[in-house]
Amino acid sequence: MSLMHLEVVTVERTVLSADVSAVTATTAAGQISILPGHVPLVTLLIPGEMKVRRERDESALFVSGGFLQVAAADIVVLADACEYAEEIDIERAEAARRRAEELLKAGAYEIDTAAAEAALRRSLARLRVADHHRHAASDHLPRLSE
Repeated sequence: MSLMHLEVVTVERTVLSADVSAVTATTAAGQISILPGHVPLVTLLIPGEMKVRRERDESALFVSGGFLQVAAADIVVLADACEYAEEIDIERAEAARRRAEELLKAGAYEIDTAAAEAALRRSLARLRVADHHRHAASDHLPRLSE
């Protein structure tokens, strides 16, 4: 089986460094899947789920945004923030969603509407990934070892 090397990096840490068989990510143009032999690519990531597959193992991660680069057999993801689905603090994500919705409802002059909308998109995406992971957990998909 042909593999690619994936590096997922944030400002704080290297989240994942592994040989993988497929990566699916959420881009500004929609979902894309990267398989071995993919053409070189640089694309913008938006808040959403990234699935990483190696043989029979699959991991789900939340990516808050960033860039994905494919070159030869290497994939590099530079993410604003990234966490495994099982690491998502659902209470914190719900609180962030509520705060963003309240700011947008208030419509106060001093709020940055674009920032509040971005925060709302991030929190909703984080909650979708966590919810999807809870449903997929019944399939007993183990976390991809780093």
